[in-house]
Amino acid sequence: MQVFRLDDLDAERAANEGAYLRFLRARNMSVGLYALEPGAADPQKPHDRDELYVVMSGRAYLTVGEETTQVARGSVVHVPAGVPNRFHHITESLRVLVVFSPPE
Repeated sequence: MQVFRLDDLDAERAANEGAYLRFLRARNMSVGLYALEPGAADPQKPHDRDELYVVMSGRAYLTVGEETTQVARGSVVHVPAGVPNRFHHITESLRVLVVFSPPE
């Protein structure tokens, strides 16, 4: 078993001066913490793996393909492999757990 604390992960991510911190890689998945501040641009490109976003805090819009939805704490979104997606109109500091399967 491995146990992670969101506050510790966010501090490590910030110390590395990056928006993304991968903190787990297992046989069938990898998991990271993605952070974007209000007004930030999301530079993501489509990934070649399925993704699951779990919004831990914040508020923004997420466009996946041609669909857009508002996300906030508690939102869970599946993004199929290869589909363009990005967060935008971020109004509160966004912290998102990102699960890739198979692992990135």
